[in-house]
Amino acid sequence: MLLAQTCALLGFACYAVVLTTLQEEWRLSNLESGLIASAFFLGYMLAVPLATALTDRVDARKVYLVGGLSATLGLLGMAFFAFNFWTALIFMAINGAGLAGTYMPGLKILSDRIQTGELTRHIAFYTAFFGIGTGFSYLCSGWILSALGWQYVFGIIALGPFSAFLIVLLLIPPLQHEKWKGPINIRLHDIFPVNKWKLVLQDKNASGFIFGYTVHSLELFASRSWLVAFFAFCTAVTGETFLLAATTLAGIITFFGVPSSILGNEIALRIGRQKWICIVMVTSAVLGIALACSTGQSWWLIFALAVGHAIFIMADSSTLTAGLVLSAKENIKGAAMGLHSLMGFGGGLLGPAIFGLMLDISGSRESQSSWIWAYASVVIWGILFVIYERRNGWGSKTSR
Repeated sequence: MLLAQTCALLGFACYAVVLTTLQEEWRLSNLESGLIASAFFLGYMLAVPLATALTDRVDARKVYLVGGLSATLGLLGMAFFAFNFWTALIFMAINGAGLAGTYMPGLKILSDRIQTGELTRHIAFYTAFFGIGTGFSYLCSGWILSALGWQYVFGIIALGPFSAFLIVLLLIPPLQHEKWKGPINIRLHDIFPVNKWKLVLQDKNASGFIFGYTVHSLELFASRSWLVAFFAFCTAVTGETFLLAATTLAGIITFFGVPSSILGNEIALRIGRQKWICIVMVTSAVLGIALACSTGQSWWLIFALAVGHAIFIMADSSTLTAGLVLSAKENIKGAAMGLHSLMGFGGGLLGPAIFGLMLDISGSRESQSSWIWAYASVVIWGILFVIYERRNGWGSKTSR
């Protein structure tokens, strides 16, 4: 499943890598560029309620297979049929819907099949491999872009989610338990289980993890969507080139999130999940602002701050997800995971667009102050979350 997770995510950073290229070719504003990135998360949000509802009724393996094919089609659509802002919105949304069919259903595949051992550690590794997949996405997309062009980026990377489809089809055996047999009767309230979501949100512990994941995702996906463009701006300001290509650096930086997420979960087990999450969010915000202020400095300082920011963005990722999985009651676990994913990627939808809008209204991509305001507009939510939850006592608990 870890290999499948990596392959399924290879299309994640394709657009971030080609953002500046398409911005010039299609004459996009910063807001439009951010909205195309956000369309990916919109597709995810539209599909994830159905995908997670289905995992409560059928083997999540079946949902995963459909998701893998959908992501493949979305990437191929970007390669062969996208030619402007509106067409890109459609195909990026299809790509995002495909991820909805693989990410949380993949986690459900694991939780349904793991009967022994520490489940939180399996979850930590699974969520950490999100960083492996996105890191390779930056690297591979950058190499393809420099060698062939932006259409080839999407066309070749489409092999990633298709490989994930084949891995699950051929290597993950279906469940045989009688729970998974019989007709599938999915109704509207199964796709949007409002009553179950209310039960989840009534649990102060579980709702804290969900809202925390939302602001975490807003900052994470905004940063990842605009990181390559930020490096390009830094290069233009100083005239000093980085040691490696911006896309390669972005991929390397993303890899740092993998051990960060795993080790973060281990620290959280010792000092308490909520306490660790609050520490991480405040530190991440400080490093995000420091990174934005570093333009004009030496490349190694910019790179170091970007690594630090990436480490602390991801340091609470598996902790937030594992906390939700363990907090939710068994009979509503699928709905809780669906709401968790829906809210989280809702933050992912808002993040890139907020970042791009702030660039537009505060000046332009050629102004350092605009980048500071843009980073501030996405890291502030973590600070507000910590203040709110600490006032309500959530951060003082030691849930493990």
